[in-house]
Amino acid sequence: MEQDTELDATGLLCPLPVLKARKRLIGLAPGAVLCLRTDDPAAVVDVPHYCNEAGHALLDSREDGPVMVWRIRKGD
Repeated sequence: MEQDTELDATGLLCPLPVLKARKRLIGLAPGAVLCLRTDDPAAVVDVPHYCNEAGHALLDSREDGPVMVWRIRKGD
């Protein structure tokens, strides 16, 4: 899987994973992909909601042990 940048937000609780993803995405070009790693149970709701509200595409998500890995394509 290709991604332009990775952000490890494990160990952080709501709303920090989404806030850090937002900050990282601001610095990326439209169409860039962010690979976000979280272990906060609330991220299952927060990350898709954030992507939908902010106009980013949630490409996929998968479990990697206790960690969720999200691939987000930055919108325009």
